[in-house]
Amino acid sequence: MTTKRRANRLSPEERTAGILHAARAVFAERGFNDTVMSEIAERAGVVEGSIYRYFRNKRDLMFRMAENWFEEMIEGDENTLGAISGTRNRLRFIIHQHLRSIHDHPDLSRLVFQHLRPEADYRETKLFALNREYTERVIDAINAGILSGEVRQDVSAALVRDVVFGCIEHRTWAFLRDEGDFDVGSLSDEIVALVWHGLAKQSVQDDIGGSLHRIENLLQNRDQSTSRKT
Repeated sequence: MTTKRRANRLSPEERTAGILHAARAVFAERGFNDTVMSEIAERAGVVEGSIYRYFRNKRDLMFRMAENWFEEMIEGDENTLGAISGTRNRLRFIIHQHLRSIHDHPDLSRLVFQHLRPEADYRETKLFALNREYTERVIDAINAGILSGEVRQDVSAALVRDVVFGCIEHRTWAFLRDEGDFDVGSLSDEIVALVWHGLAKQSVQDDIGGSLHRIENLLQNRDQSTSRKT
């Protein structure tokens, strides 16, 4: 009762955030089919009917939850990605972060891959637009590499994007089916090495060892800073 009285004093934005937080926890435990609104309401400290003031139905709630996840990933990567120089290093960062997101949040990955993306109107949703923004970072990195002379001019940036994310999805599918695991760092290195071999001009010389070390330090410092804030 105390929790529900406190929830009544929350702003609409705070209440929406609380419901989404509760939904994410319940979904992680139950999965898509077994997640029910009544349990989400109980976890959020509200009556079930109040959820429908902010979300039309379970489908709408699931889409909003996935949208929040993509917004978190895009915003979280923005500053670090902007500080990385070199096309190969940027690609490695993008690949590494995507693999880490899948590894750390298999529940949300399954939600997007298995339940939301196959929806008939998916291309008309905000989630589709966010996914496009998220994956187009590869296109931006390749186009910048072409301009800088690191990448061959005949390379299709869109095709590279498709190769990168298609490869990642295929290689992590067993993990998402609970049939194995993968090492984020090793798989990142394997994918970027394979892709870069087909992109780079012969004249490009990479100091990849030192650059990767600096990138890992940036990631470690960011994670430590995030941990201190929480």
